[in-house]
Amino acid sequence: MPTRDQIQQEFAKLGAHDVLRRRYLKELYDYTNNSTILYAASFNSNRLPGIPGHVLSIAQHDIQGFMSALSGIAGESLDLILHSQGGSLEAADQIVQYLRSKFGRIRAIVPQNAMSAATMIACACDEIVMGKHSAIGPIDPQITLPTPTGHFTAPAHAILSEFEQARKDIIADPRTAPLWVNKFNTYPAGLLTMCGDTIDLAKEKVAGWLERFMFKGSATAHETAKDASAWLANAAIHKTHGRPISLEQARSIGLKVVPLEEDQSFQEHVLSVFHATMLTFESSNCMKLIENHNGKGWFVNVNIQLVPSATP
Repeated sequence: MPTRDQIQQEFAKLGAHDVLRRRYLKELYDYTNNSTILYAASFNSNRLPGIPGHVLSIAQHDIQGFMSALSGIAGESLDLILHSQGGSLEAADQIVQYLRSKFGRIRAIVPQNAMSAATMIACACDEIVMGKHSAIGPIDPQITLPTPTGHFTAPAHAILSEFEQARKDIIADPRTAPLWVNKFNTYPAGLLTMCGDTIDLAKEKVAGWLERFMFKGSATAHETAKDASAWLANAAIHKTHGRPISLEQARSIGLKVVPLEEDQSFQEHVLSVFHATMLTFESSNCMKLIENHNGKGWFVNVNIQLVPSATP
């Protein structure tokens, strides 16, 4: 298997990151004979700091990317390579609906990280391929709130827990009520209902997808799907939304996970695509791409404007 350094040396000689990435993507397709789509974002690169989160996240505009990537490809099976920090639950739902209307069987391939909403998409597939180094993540929803110092994102579970703590404190000592009232006055109306509904929706969606696809035909599909989605959405267990869930942990809750290392040639093809993709992000202004094995797709680029510093 070519290492990251070897692929970087190859790129330096070739001088064209798109050519290299597309070549490896086509070689993966030739090996599996499955239609292949790469969905990747540059969320773990420090090359361009300060890029807004919505540029890198799963969002509604990604549907246009999948429409482009699905144009001209056909077949019963799809390999979906996912490298994403997550994003909108609603966008993930729409992507799943679209892909499942096109393919009877979908295999999610996680070369490194498929977190949050990307984990939800992976759970809508028939199986997940993960390496020993790969991770999926918790699916507990995050809520972004306006504050005097800017927007703040917090787990929906944490907001509900804080209200519950306030209730207990006020019952125990009514003198604490003004302190909690001052804090909650900054929260928008309907926040508690929104938090509860969003948590329920995340669990409901993932449980439904698992039962319908990954656990299809199992006598315990409904119960296993419900338990797995509840565990993935349990913020009290995971403590942090970005906590990595390993192959072994994913298997322990019943997810159908295949080790990437099980097929050495397959592993080489997948990681070559991944390394070439990371080099694309590090050597260009591309921040996110959705691309099929024919090199057709959709790309998010950013324009860099350097502001000269004042001369002392």
